[in-house]
Amino acid sequence: QVQLVESGGGLVQAGDSLRLSCTASGRTFSRYVMGWFRQGPGKEREFVAGTSWSGASTYYADSVKGRFTISRDNAKNTVYLQMNSLKPEDTAVYYCAARTGPGQEYDSWGQGTQVTVSS
Repeated sequence: QVQLVESGGGLVQAGDSLRLSCTASGRTFSRYVMGWFRQGPGKEREFVAGTSWSGASTYYADSVKGRFTISRDNAKNTVYLQMNSLKPEDTAVYYCAARTGPGQEYDSWGQGTQVTVSS
């Protein structure tokens, strides 16, 4: 229902930081709950972080809490994921997602951006 494009991935060393960006099309970005998911090698896609329409409420997977921060700039139709203290186990394709429909599931997905963390 909405086009999402991620950017900012790359190859970094353990302990480094990256900031991912996701830009959405349309004029209703501010209405969407936005989230980040990831899928590591040989693993299923998992939830990483989410943010409410206002950005006032955020929530994180236990594995990233305290290290990652999700934020949004509705004027720019962009959501960010600041990733600090990266670990090799953070290596994954990171996907931006949006809840655009009436349900609670994320129904719109970006193509993903690769994050590789070496030790």
